[in-house]
Amino acid sequence: MQIFDNVRSALRALRSNKLRSILTMLGIIIGVSAVISLLSIGQGVENFINSQFNALGTNLLFVMSKVGNSQQAQFVAQFANQTTLTQGDARALGDPRQLPDVASSTAMIRLNALARYRDAKLTTTIQGANEAYLAMRGLEVLEGRALTEDDVLGAARVAIIGQTVLEELFPPDTDPLDQFIRLNDVPFRVIGVLPERGGNQFANEDNQIIVPLTAARTYLRDIRARNGLPGVSTVLMQGVDPATNGVLKDDAINVLRDRHNINYRNEDDFQVFTQADLLQSFGAISAAITVFLSAIAGISLLVGGIGVMNIMLVTVTERTREIGLRKAIGAKRRDILFQFLVEAMTLSLVGGAIGIAIGAGGAAAVASLSNQFQPSVSPITIALATGVSALVGLFAGLYPALRAARMNPIEALRHE
Repeated sequence: MQIFDNVRSALRALRSNKLRSILTMLGIIIGVSAVISLLSIGQGVENFINSQFNALGTNLLFVMSKVGNSQQAQFVAQFANQTTLTQGDARALGDPRQLPDVASSTAMIRLNALARYRDAKLTTTIQGANEAYLAMRGLEVLEGRALTEDDVLGAARVAIIGQTVLEELFPPDTDPLDQFIRLNDVPFRVIGVLPERGGNQFANEDNQIIVPLTAARTYLRDIRARNGLPGVSTVLMQGVDPATNGVLKDDAINVLRDRHNINYRNEDDFQVFTQADLLQSFGAISAAITVFLSAIAGISLLVGGIGVMNIMLVTVTERTREIGLRKAIGAKRRDILFQFLVEAMTLSLVGGAIGIAIGAGGAAAVASLSNQFQPSVSPITIALATGVSALVGLFAGLYPALRAARMNPIEALRHE
């Protein structure tokens, strides 16, 4: 019962000094709300990154020319102005005799082009690939058909368009299938339409047109020449088993080093990533940002704890005669210590509860602004914030509580 009496006493003290209590709790409120917001947004970022990489396909490896000095720079800038990869490299990387753990592969050329249909026009992205590309990416055609081996072997001028291309080029009542669009004035027949995919951190997948790799090289190579891109943009590989992707990556590196005549002393002119590599790289960046922002939130909690300590010292001074009276009628040191510790923790927990509500509200507001990025406040996050609030109150109230417990009852009763 004593603990409930102490909690009620602490709540009465909060109500009797509302302004002072609010100002005291302000640091706790800011710190806890920041912790809640950061953890929920961090979880949302992690979920978002995972969903973006899962949208790329499963069990994939990416091979590209080496540009920049970081893995994320390699991936984001995968279609840089120069490339060391060739179609011969792509064929070698898809050969199961050289790479037993590869299931399929495709060379890719990525270009920007002006697409036209009658009077409508749109600057879009051209993705040149082979017939395995859609399956490797986990893409299905909404209308029409996918690329075939004959399309690739014959360099057929056929195209599969995304939803943005469909909406921008074709009137609502027009069936796009078998219509001809012009890509940099070269006619291509529309054979398929992709479902809506949305944008990700790498590209807007609705504003793209997929054509056979051979057609991109044959009919759109003037674009490549102007950009100084004689080879292929990247090679996409799919392993037979996620457990052997590490072996497949090492084998791919060895094959390319041999083809590019790179000895052990020289640096590779290409880079190979698994999806796990890329997730780890982006996760490290996210973790570093979270740690930095959490440190700022920690400073706010420290300031809040100092505020609680100061107000508890003032409270002890104001209630010196009460402390002396309680000791005179038999209260022990531990009773006084416990009383003021409970009051400090109650003050901190009330501030923490307000901070949790504000942080959760902020996370919900962010979630309402985006369909893809969804911060989430988990029970573990709430429990952690509550525990942090309690600890701040415990440590902030310890010195004032000890000071109160050690008071001489006679001197305390003489206090004016």
